[in-house]
Amino acid sequence: MKIQETHIVPAISENIRLQEYAVSIFSTIQSRSGLKKAIKKGLILINGQKAKTGDWIKEGQKIELLQPDIPNKKIFKLDFEVLFEDEHIALIHKPAGFSTSGNFFKTIENALPHNLKRSTKPDALPFPLPAHRLDNPTAGILICAKTTSSLLRLQKNLAERKIQKVYYALVHGKLWKDLRLDSEIEEKPSITLVSPLKFFKINEELYTLVEAKPLTGRTHQIRIHLSEFEHPIVGDEVYGNEETGYFAHKNLYLYSGGVSFSHPVTEEAIEVESRLPKRFRNLSNYRVY
Repeated sequence: MKIQETHIVPAISENIRLQEYAVSIFSTIQSRSGLKKAIKKGLILINGQKAKTGDWIKEGQKIELLQPDIPNKKIFKLDFEVLFEDEHIALIHKPAGFSTSGNFFKTIENALPHNLKRSTKPDALPFPLPAHRLDNPTAGILICAKTTSSLLRLQKNLAERKIQKVYYALVHGKLWKDLRLDSEIEEKPSITLVSPLKFFKINEELYTLVEAKPLTGRTHQIRIHLSEFEHPIVGDEVYGNEETGYFAHKNLYLYSGGVSFSHPVTEEAIEVESRLPKRFRNLSNYRVY
């Protein structure tokens, strides 16, 4: 195994064991549980010997973190568009009809190594990972991490609502004004901001293209909120109506079309927008002014 990081113990004024001392000495280990896992796997050496959590730390010791072997992984060879990529993160266009991750083969997670380059950074993940999820029937922008530190920061920023996401949906009925939908989902606070963009009349039925900005990240949040407000998303087999006519057997009309956030490492502003899919654009033939 290769050495990933090295630390030389400076002068210390107190007796301290490895499990307390080493939590913050490696950039690629961010927690006590992460440290314990590394020790258990034999990835931490003290003066060339495998370390134990109870080892006492002394001045001048060399503590090394080994790079774990890359595990075998079956890669799903699904091609998709890469919208942004560097050594730390990537933004990809997730196609509809595939789960982000899960205990089966044909997932976006298993297709990431086929589309993205492995990071050369010291804390590179064995394989890129999604930083969040999109529902199976939802297409659009998905943020992925290529390093451990980026993954942790992205997940923290998502939890703290520092990553803004914009979705587009076609809903039943005419939604006249901006809305703040804030009903609880699974007894947790949930907020979605919705704005009407365009109106359509198809086979004597009215529809609205809306922009939706979730301020929280509950499962199926946008779909649930719009359904509860009696404007379900077209093609939603779980929370919507059975579609007939033009929309019979159509996929879910929900699209993740934009994200904006600060890069987890460089802190530069990242703003990515993706053009609406053709099936959304084709609705312009029915626009009602």
